Amino acid sequence: MRVPLSWLREYVDLPATETGRDVQAKLISVGLEVETVEQLGDGLKGPLVVGKVLTIEELTEFKKPIRFCTVDVGQANGTGEPQEIVCGARNFAVGDKVVVVLPGAVLPGGFAIAARKTYGKTSHGMICSGDELGMGDDGSHGIIVLPPEHEVGTDAIELLQLVDEVLDIAVTPDRGYALSIRGVARETATAYGLPLRDPALLDVPGPNAFGYPVQVADPMGCDRFTARTVTGLDPEARSPLWLTRRLQKAGMRPISLAVDITNYVMLELGQPLHAYDRSRVQGPIGVRRATQGEKLTTLDGVTRTLDAEDLVITDDRGPIGLAGVMGGANTEIDDTENTTTEVVVEAAHFDALSISRTARRHKLASEASKRFERGVDPQAASAAAQRTVDLLVLLAGGTADAGVTEVIAPSAPHTIAIPANHPDKVAGVDYGRETVVRRLQEVGCDVYGQDELIVTVPSWRPDLTDPNDLAEEVIRLEGYENLPSTLPKPPAGRGLTDRQRLHRRVGRALAGAGYVEAPNYPFVGEHVFDQFGLAADDPNRKVVKLVNPLSDEEPALRTTLLPGLLGALRRNDGRGSHDLALFETGLVFHPREELKIAVRLPVDRRPTDEEIASLTEALPLQPRHAAVVLTGAREQAGWWGKGRPSDWADAVESARVIAREAGTELIVRGGQYGPWHPGRCAELAVVVEGVEQVIGYAGELHPGVLKTLGLPARTSAMELDLDVLESASSGVPKGPKISTFPVATQDVALVVDAPVPHADVEAALREGAGELLESIRLFDVYDNAAQLGEGKKSLAYALRFRAPDRTLTVDEASAARDAAVALAAERTGAVLRG
Repeated sequence: MRVPLSWLREYVDLPATETGRDVQAKLISVGLEVETVEQLGDGLKGPLVVGKVLTIEELTEFKKPIRFCTVDVGQANGTGEPQEIVCGARNFAVGDKVVVVLPGAVLPGGFAIAARKTYGKTSHGMICSGDELGMGDDGSHGIIVLPPEHEVGTDAIELLQLVDEVLDIAVTPDRGYALSIRGVARETATAYGLPLRDPALLDVPGPNAFGYPVQVADPMGCDRFTARTVTGLDPEARSPLWLTRRLQKAGMRPISLAVDITNYVMLELGQPLHAYDRSRVQGPIGVRRATQGEKLTTLDGVTRTLDAEDLVITDDRGPIGLAGVMGGANTEIDDTENTTTEVVVEAAHFDALSISRTARRHKLASEASKRFERGVDPQAASAAAQRTVDLLVLLAGGTADAGVTEVIAPSAPHTIAIPANHPDKVAGVDYGRETVVRRLQEVGCDVYGQDELIVTVPSWRPDLTDPNDLAEEVIRLEGYENLPSTLPKPPAGRGLTDRQRLHRRVGRALAGAGYVEAPNYPFVGEHVFDQFGLAADDPNRKVVKLVNPLSDEEPALRTTLLPGLLGALRRNDGRGSHDLALFETGLVFHPREELKIAVRLPVDRRPTDEEIASLTEALPLQPRHAAVVLTGAREQAGWWGKGRPSDWADAVESARVIAREAGTELIVRGGQYGPWHPGRCAELAVVVEGVEQVIGYAGELHPGVLKTLGLPARTSAMELDLDVLESASSGVPKGPKISTFPVATQDVALVVDAPVPHADVEAALREGAGELLESIRLFDVYDNAAQLGEGKKSLAYALRFRAPDRTLTVDEASAARDAAVALAAERTGAVLRG
């Protein structure tokens, strides 16, 4: 909202010495966001006067049309002789009154004016346009042509109000009243402790039966509709300079007198208005919901298909306007043919939510919708209509019709009960009852009561709905800067939960293993599941869809971390980083079988455990996952030796790293799922309360998936469920014990059938070796058919034995190894390689 300081002074008697910066500081202190103070006419210096064009000589010998003019500027040039001026503009003629800047003047921006020779003539000054004077857009884009009544030689700086200060206020959604000079003036008066001359305090005639007929079919969408008629308008009347200049300073472009007046009153009082050409309205004006599929051509020339939720203004033909948003072209006041002599003025109050949804549905934000969706004073409609009628009579020579139409849905004023000391408790400051009552009255509230106050909220403050809103008003008017700085005294915390600790340990462990964290947005498109090759009945295809997604291509919440991670890998690979190891830990989302509506939690107390549980049950399931993706070199080559590329084994090892942080034994076996290569995919499982659960997969991705997603060849990935992994753990993992006794190492090489998984062999060796086994490691896989036989492979393990209380003998270590080999042979058919 742009507020000219000269306009603001009409309603508040500010001290003459107060500048825009001073007012800015005061308004900021009461909670308005005044972003800038624009100095209009900064650096402007006269003489700048009204001149009359006497002669125009067309200079045709140049590439562009040039005119040599003589202009009467009276005694402003000191001689009274006509001023000779060269000008390239063509929107003025002999006899027109124009704005002339004479030599010695300085225009905004430090542009000094002097006599100079150009196009073979000497130009003693310049005929000015609005842009050159910093006046803003007036729609003409040319020389300023003044009304003929202005005297030659008149000071144009004062006439055009070129010197002023304009406050630019960023109005927050809860302060819709500040989208008007009236609202800002009220805050200014409060900040300075001065009286307010309310422009809405007008004598308004009561409704009668002679007004223009109006039928409101939806009183919930429109609870107040005022209609007034003005006849006998002069179609040639133009907006006076003071009106156009105020509109320009406020950031609006002058259009025509009737439209300019409605815009002016909207800026002044905050009430959007609309003026209809009465000759183009057929039958009574109505307000109703649109019929699905109805058409309306709005003032911007666009034909719109209406929705059944849209609130529309109608006549006998159908919709003639989108209520509270934009009028229709079929009742527009024609400013080109100048034929409008009778207008019907509409001042209505519409439902804020309905207007907001209509404006967004049609992508049609307007000055009117911006105000209605933030809340407009319903009591100002009659005053705004009267103010519009008065200006039309004054400036257009019209006659106010005696008929007054007002359709009002009955409603009671909003009242709030609040303890007198409630603001004291909220702010931690002892304001006292008198201060609380005085500040609420300054806001416009009616206050009654002693210890318990009954507060009637003013009609222009729909944002005041509960005691905390009233407390905020008291605090902001008393000054946020006056609140004492006190350190909070929170109760002792309980520290991080086990889930949070595991999350942090996993992140640190993966980072230590060479992975880089790459968080992603939790949104996916369902087409990615087809790219991953998931089965039609796969649980991951059941997604939670967003009502208002950031992107139509990704309207759902993710059920897996891989789409985001693989997208990050693809982007980095495309930018030249080919050796990548990325990880992410985060939530995935699965819909519940039964949809429940979330309860609204209270704000005046801590929610009960039952309320929190009810809220949790209404939310989707949100398990925490961990995932990694790898491509390129896992170990770089250099003088130290050869490097090696990442492969499926690295993805599996990342899962083991996570399992170690959880203190959980991870079961790894061959598997097949979705995007992974069938022959290079490991299924990851844990035992939870005696039941084995699959928690994820790791390995190399399928070549078809890589091609579809545009990923490098041999890309590997892993994803597992951290929450299930945590439930399988025995708590925080314990640090290793340092033994003073030496280790006994025994190596064994076992020949097994090729399909036998290494995990089964390792599990058998671990169980057979007993408690003396400290660790086991697979260090070689050999599959020579000539030496081992067809369909055989050799697995070589290093077994480390150690006793906590003594040094093991060779016989003890050998016995433990033999027991391990025997159990492996029994379970997997393994044969000790000779």
